[in-house]
Amino acid sequence: MSVKLSKIPTGPPVDQNKKKLESKTIDMVIKIGELQHRLYAEGKQSLLVVLQGMDASGKDGSIKTVFADCNPSGIDAYAFKKPTEEEFAHDFLWRVHQKTPRKGNIMIFNRSHYEDILIQRVHKWINDERVDKRMKAINAFEELLEFDNNTKVLKFYMHISSERQQEKLQERIDDPAKNWKHKAADWDENDLWDEYMKSYEYAINNSNIQWHIVPCDKRYYRNYIIAKIVLETLEAMSPQLPVLDKSDD
Repeated sequence: MSVKLSKIPTGPPVDQNKKKLESKTIDMVIKIGELQHRLYAEGKQSLLVVLQGMDASGKDGSIKTVFADCNPSGIDAYAFKKPTEEEFAHDFLWRVHQKTPRKGNIMIFNRSHYEDILIQRVHKWINDERVDKRMKAINAFEELLEFDNNTKVLKFYMHISSERQQEKLQERIDDPAKNWKHKAADWDENDLWDEYMKSYEYAINNSNIQWHIVPCDKRYYRNYIIAKIVLETLEAMSPQLPVLDKSDD
């Protein structure tokens, strides 16, 4: 069944208890840290977390909260911005492949390779035929990571409403502590909301590896959902601490 984002709530169910979920999130964050330690020590598998969404959907805040208890030695985050001249001179996945996690590590993509079939499509910098070819390349790339390099690919679409995004963008103007985040161009992108939703739906519906759609209008619920899925994923990966081989003594 095809995903239609307009049919999916951007906020939590009405029966959710904020304080209880915040408490559960704290517990899960601690467990994520413990499992990340085991993943790093084991050194046999890795995790790639993709956070993709509109401006002000909470990518930075999610990273800060969900991975707060992880050891910096085994976790990295990278924000994909406008490609450099050198990156433009290569295929669109060239710069992405260099940032994938080595075994034992967690890598978080703040935006990702999907920018090349989202913003470029919305602004008509590439045509639909090229979008389709890039989508096939993305599927092959992600499957290569999973099946050839033992890297679990975990993808989140940060599902925020247009109204909430505008509130968050306005905060960047009104709050001096957030002024540094303000970019006038972000408002122009909001004007293209419907086109972006169509492009996100295309990416979600044509991906071979599942997307998790996270309601992001409320920070506490967003963090809870992402932490829950990350924890369940790490538990399923079941990293083990190496055991000393006494025969080497």
